[in-house]
Amino acid sequence: MKSKKALIFSAPSGAGKTTVVNHLMETFPRLDFSITATTRPSRGVEKNGREYYFISKDEFQKLIKEDAFVEWEEVYKDVFYGTLKLELERIWNGNKVAVFDVDVKGGINLKKFFGKNALSVFIAPPSLEVLRERLTSRGTEAPQAVEERLAKASLEMQDAPAFDVLLVNDRLGDTLAKATEIVAAFIQ
Repeated sequence: MKSKKALIFSAPSGAGKTTVVNHLMETFPRLDFSITATTRPSRGVEKNGREYYFISKDEFQKLIKEDAFVEWEEVYKDVFYGTLKLELERIWNGNKVAVFDVDVKGGINLKKFFGKNALSVFIAPPSLEVLRERLTSRGTEAPQAVEERLAKASLEMQDAPAFDVLLVNDRLGDTLAKATEIVAAFIQ
């Protein structure tokens, strides 16, 4: 695979990663979102081929056997996420910078794969209590799922030092400004 630039954003669920990535995508025309394949069902207004490639567990496992992924992970039991090699080729053939919105393990794996050609950013909530409030207010998951995500977030926070940049999302405006500054410096 060609050596091209990549931006990797990871965070515990609900920390604001997708909001930051969407802001950057609107700010920098050179960025192109790498759509992740997943076996989880779509949420809300998500569309196949826009936010994710929604595929069956059997299809995902077939693609693993075919070595079609740069990286993949079973994030929750029977819920897989992965980066397709064809997706990177699509982005880089358009002379764009690939942008990843991935879970923490996926972010670490992508950074190892891309090395110095990638900038990895860990977006952290100010606290687990603030994260609980954000996850609950989304209204997309049952209370048990929120608790599972909080337990996972507590573990994921320990992986923050594996990233190039730690960005605490306390005040969204400040977080977006700092993310814009970091990305501008990296893609130039």
